[in-house]
Amino acid sequence: QVQLVESGGGLVQPGGSLRLSCAASGFTLDHYAIGWFRQAPGKEREGVSCIRNSDGNTYYADSAKGRFTISRDNAKNTVYLQMNSLKPEDTAVYYCATGDLGGLVAGIGKYWGQGTQVTVSS
Repeated sequence: QVQLVESGGGLVQPGGSLRLSCAASGFTLDHYAIGWFRQAPGKEREGVSCIRNSDGNTYYADSAKGRFTISRDNAKNTVYLQMNSLKPEDTAVYYCATGDLGGLVAGIGKYWGQGTQVTVSS
């Protein structure tokens, strides 16, 4: 019943853009902070961006600052990650997760999606 579904991944050339979506069902997404994470094969999962439910403040990993933008549409129960100026090192499976801000910063989520693949290659 509780579900997060990521979409929007795919193959893109370096310098290109993608917009990822995280759609929630079975609960109201705006009651939680939302985070985006990514994991490449053989690497640890890393946080990319978070958005708070209380005030909408956003946070970004250094690797994402200036290139990625997180936003939410409460009416659609959906959170987005706009990714511009993509680099090959952005290649990973991207996951969204819900939780409180402190938990997300520590990599702890209450609910997780199953991920969407992003591949940046020429």
